[in-house]
Amino acid sequence: MKKNVKKVVLAYSGGLDTSIILKWLQDEYKCEVVTFTADIGQGEELEPARKKAISLGIKPENIFIEDLKEEFVKDYVFPMFRANAIYEGEYLLGTSIARPLIAKRQAEIAALVGADGVSHGATGKGNDQVRFEMGYLSMNSDLVIIAPWREWDLNSREKLLAYAEKNGISIEKKPGKSPYSMDANLLHISYEGLVLENPNAEPEEDMWRWTVSPEKAPDVAEVIEITYEKGDPVALNGVTLSPATMLTKLNELGCKHGIGRTDIVENRFVGMKSRGCYETPGGTIMLRAHRAIESITLDREAAHFKDEIMPRYAKTIYNGFWFSPEREMMQAAIDKSQESVNGTVKLKLYKGNVSVIGRDSKTNNLFNEAFCTFEEDEVYNQKDAEGFIKLNALRFIISGKNRKKQGKA
Repeated sequence: MKKNVKKVVLAYSGGLDTSIILKWLQDEYKCEVVTFTADIGQGEELEPARKKAISLGIKPENIFIEDLKEEFVKDYVFPMFRANAIYEGEYLLGTSIARPLIAKRQAEIAALVGADGVSHGATGKGNDQVRFEMGYLSMNSDLVIIAPWREWDLNSREKLLAYAEKNGISIEKKPGKSPYSMDANLLHISYEGLVLENPNAEPEEDMWRWTVSPEKAPDVAEVIEITYEKGDPVALNGVTLSPATMLTKLNELGCKHGIGRTDIVENRFVGMKSRGCYETPGGTIMLRAHRAIESITLDREAAHFKDEIMPRYAKTIYNGFWFSPEREMMQAAIDKSQESVNGTVKLKLYKGNVSVIGRDSKTNNLFNEAFCTFEEDEVYNQKDAEGFIKLNALRFIISGKNRKKQGKA
């Protein structure tokens, strides 16, 4: 049964689906609707969303359009990249990491305007419904959550278009708009649907919206230098940049050189497999650079411990548990490890590839040439290795003697 809701904050893009949801909430719940549109770098003009909302009867004071790009990169993307997080070995979690911020701000706006409900446009088949609602419940469990795709019978494109036409909702097609189901933010852009529903079909080249094809990328490599402080990139080629500006610049470089395309079949939290394609140009560069600076600044066991918890950390984010105590515990350990991750990394960008060609740290370089040189040295006695090996092999030695005693050797 529908709950009595007086005011709902809707995560609103201004597109067809959320415009239909806006009207549907008014009709089905007879409630006041507040729209919230987050600018997290999706690259679209957002003011049309304001006009669209007003045309659907939303009061101007009930329309929130906010620029969250800096907060998105500083407080969500960068912490995730300190962990070198990759889901199932390939996915850089571009959609996953954006949902907690949107949900948090949506709940904050609900408190600001006195709303008792929140709503989103995620379907009942995907991961985003979990991510949004985990965020709402973490912020305020008293909020009524309305997920139209789990309630209405508008379960086909034809029904949606018919509803829009009946209710005077504009269904104009934007010039050059992709027919794929897409999600974009400052970290990535994703594609699903159409030919991608066949995991054996190659994506069409004109599907990709950001990156140049690696085959058509410049024939001359480009060398860049990224400066890190406490695990975060702070300067590009010696120029200090804000978090969002840093990612924007790296995206431009990655797109130019055909970097960051991924085609994967992933395991959704709700149980099904899904094929998706992603472009994460700046993120791909950041991942290589971060691992490079860690390679000379992190203690061996600290680095290995991070690698061991990374899959758990990545799955936690993918499944929508950003605000969970376990993610915060892992983040605390990860952030502690990053106190020494300071220095510079040189990278070569060329036709879809990111090659590390140099790394240096003035404050915590654990690469000591005196110990690792192949030339003569005065700091390392190679004879010491004999005892080291024997002690580490002691259990094998004892086990072998036991097998020999039993005649099993």
